[in-house]
Amino acid sequence: MQRRRFFFLAASAAAAALAAPTVFAQGGGKPTPLKFTLDFRINGQTAPFFLAHSKGYYRDEGLDVAIDTGAGSVASITRIASGVYQMGLGDISSLVEFNAQNPGTPMVQAVYQYYNRAPFVIIGRKDRGVTADFKSLAGKKVAAAAVESTRRAWPMVARKQGMRSDAFQWQTTDFSARDNVMVRGDVDAATYFHDSAISLFARMKAEELSVLKYADAGVNLYGNAILASSNLIAQNPRVVAAFLRATNRAIVETFANPAPSIAAMRQREPILDERMELERWGVTAQYVGAADTRGHGLGDIRKLTLEQQVDEVADVFGLKVKPSSDAIFNTSMLPSRNERMIPTKA
Repeated sequence: MQRRRFFFLAASAAAAALAAPTVFAQGGGKPTPLKFTLDFRINGQTAPFFLAHSKGYYRDEGLDVAIDTGAGSVASITRIASGVYQMGLGDISSLVEFNAQNPGTPMVQAVYQYYNRAPFVIIGRKDRGVTADFKSLAGKKVAAAAVESTRRAWPMVARKQGMRSDAFQWQTTDFSARDNVMVRGDVDAATYFHDSAISLFARMKAEELSVLKYADAGVNLYGNAILASSNLIAQNPRVVAAFLRATNRAIVETFANPAPSIAAMRQREPILDERMELERWGVTAQYVGAADTRGHGLGDIRKLTLEQQVDEVADVFGLKVKPSSDAIFNTSMLPSRNERMIPTKA
């Protein structure tokens, strides 16, 4: 752990120039290059980013944005901390853990809350006795990847539900095999990001499955957020603000009409099915535009909710250091509240 901390501190200092472009081309000149890492594969969950790219919103803000696929939230955070990427998408709880393990001035901060509530769910087979009650999971076999946010957050649900954290048996399963073990009946249930389960819903009927949402259990966790290098924030906050304006514009448009965003996403990944990805965004939108956003708008947070999340993560993950909420989230570069309101449907 100590070796990793020293590596990141050294890498961050060495890559400061890369992490913070010093010229912001506004209204002319050469656009500022910016590398953005997704947390996972390209699909409907992140379609608004591709709308912003294809419609030239980033270019309009003086940015030349490259969007790359990711390998999980932890990988996104370490990519940004090392200076290889300037911005990216990653889980707030993972960022809390990273900052606790690398104390001092944060190397990475959240700057726009994408998932206003984490889309964590456990999906169970009704024919195995899994109902809408979390207690029905007792004694069952639940598939999950070795290290994933939904699995790691389970003890928080267990506390809220008055259950033991070891109430069921975990079966470690690769992400790519999770649908298969569910369909075959090798397990009774599996963890998912709710919107990632669209592939399962395509293979099993809705009436055969119970979807147990962590949010319904009273676990109020922020999910994936747009993250930025602290070097970039300090040296060129206008670049961060420009990226957020362009992305927010695309997110708002996607709420109004998701089809163009899905089309833009499919320009990058044409193999993806349009109908399935529209359905996926429909689920994603429930978490991006959760109830809180009706008050403070997209991208923002409630400080008390974040502080409670930091407390819970520190306790459940056994962190020796508890980062402050201000070290985790920097709201100073958000677009105006009016710009961040979800459009009202006619």
